[in-house]
Amino acid sequence: MKKSIHAKRMERSHRRNKQQSKLNLVSLMDIFTILVFFLLVNSSDVEVLQNNKDITLPESVADKKPEDNLVVMVSQDDILVGGRKVASVAPILASKESEIEALKKELDYLASRKPYQTPEEKEKGRDVTIMGDQSTPYKLLKKIMTTCAKSDYRNISLAVSRVPEDADAANLPQAGTGG
Repeated sequence: MKKSIHAKRMERSHRRNKQQSKLNLVSLMDIFTILVFFLLVNSSDVEVLQNNKDITLPESVADKKPEDNLVVMVSQDDILVGGRKVASVAPILASKESEIEALKKELDYLASRKPYQTPEEKEKGRDVTIMGDQSTPYKLLKKIMTTCAKSDYRNISLAVSRVPEDADAANLPQAGTGG
């Protein structure tokens, strides 16, 4: 039986429409590529130090952003280096020693794993950030800073919470001397 031109055209049209439609992923991949680059560029603006719920940082109007380096956390009970407990605070405060032996041992170990890259870096010393609770006694901070300096971590920074720009520095709470 001979088919008419109209029937042949309808048959071709039906065959074409029966095929599954294909998903075009090119534009979807373009969107995700742009999204990845956007997130990479904008994620570097936020710098957050690791935090501990036992530590309440003192407030400051500091302008300098924190650098990514070794963090020594001082809570009311413990001293932590990189999140690991190295010493308890009570025996250190009771001790007459000017250095903290457990902290020195940990810092020396970490220093041995990361040699200096340049002579300028060696002259300046290694970087360390001390994140202490606002009620931490000065006597304890002094021992920690002395230990860090003797372990060649001489570039010491103290972590603080940044207050808003419109806050007045005179309204900040005053820290006690702590002995």
